[in-house]
Amino acid sequence: MSPKVHSFFDEATNTITYVVQEPEGRSCAIIDSVLDFDYASGRTDTRSADAVVAFITSEGLNVEWILETHVHADHLSAAPYLQERVGGKIGIGEKITVVQETFGKVFNEGTRFQRDGSQFDRLFQQGDSFMIGQMRGDVLHTPGHTPACLTYVIGDAAFVGDTLFMPDFGTARCDFPGGSADTMWDSIQKILALPEETRIFVGHDYKAEGREDYAWETTVGEQKRLNKHVGEGKSREDFIAMRSARDAQLGMPRLIVPSLQVNMRAGQMPEPEDNGVSYLKVPVNGL
Repeated sequence: MSPKVHSFFDEATNTITYVVQEPEGRSCAIIDSVLDFDYASGRTDTRSADAVVAFITSEGLNVEWILETHVHADHLSAAPYLQERVGGKIGIGEKITVVQETFGKVFNEGTRFQRDGSQFDRLFQQGDSFMIGQMRGDVLHTPGHTPACLTYVIGDAAFVGDTLFMPDFGTARCDFPGGSADTMWDSIQKILALPEETRIFVGHDYKAEGREDYAWETTVGEQKRLNKHVGEGKSREDFIAMRSARDAQLGMPRLIVPSLQVNMRAGQMPEPEDNGVSYLKVPVNGL
């Protein structure tokens, strides 16, 4: 099957949210939603999520899944907000437990913070499948950027999160806790083993130098030929050396502190304190 893919680009975080619809029906999934967040004021906003809700409502779609490709470090997930308004089960990779354990320690979370992935409705592992109406989705575990990264292969489309970017931009960083350039190389080979005509939808675009417009759809064949980091002629050794040198020069994402605390909770804020207010911690010299 060839799903209908509707894209919503958030320029503030360079994130693309996808609504993936079965070709002859009204069932759909939402992949990698965005909750707008102003760090200076600590205020959230739902304009990005509301655009998705408005589209789903206007098209009369039935949301079966709200999927995360991984625990994002650059934007907050709107999964709970969307679930409340349009339904759907929230899914992520089973290695979320590794991420929760790692960052539960970083943020000194107490025992009330469960590290078993129970905040999510479904934990996927390599080889799992799921249905969107009459359309099947298959799960590839593609770690390297984070331990919990997944690629969702739905019909002739693959949603790769941060594992691959557009060919002229390359690949994602591998220096977060649990990340590995060596592991990412193997994960990318899984994706590139899909049929060459498979459509690839990336999680972010930053408009590579010399390109005027944002873009987020490519193919396996284009990635194999043209990806500047892993394309034709590039070796595992080349990739690891490049990725290690490049990652050493990168700063932390602007929203990493709030994003991790919220996203490892399936998009929920930390439990309110006795004054009814939720607080996000900043670990001084902790990241």
